[in-house]
Amino acid sequence: MMWYDGGWGWGGWFVMTVFMVLFWAVLIVGLVALVRYLSGTRHRQQPGSPPASGEGGWQGRRAEELLAERFARGEIDEDEYERRLGLLREHR
Repeated sequence: MMWYDGGWGWGGWFVMTVFMVLFWAVLIVGLVALVRYLSGTRHRQQPGSPPASGEGGWQGRRAEELLAERFARGEIDEDEYERRLGLLREHR
């Protein structure tokens, strides 16, 4: 047969198949990692919020907002709200 003179035969098809699967796997994993990286950076810091630095700052205000939301939903009572709010403000 003409196509077997000096070629790789079935071994060549096997090697090509393995490299094709590896190529697509690397490409897909790379795209997933890129999407997760780009979407993760947006969730870590809200638009318009100052960068995290110093003591408390915007993080302390966010904690107080979350505490107020829990109190408004009735998850914690007034005594618990005041106690936790005092602790938050004390540790700034």
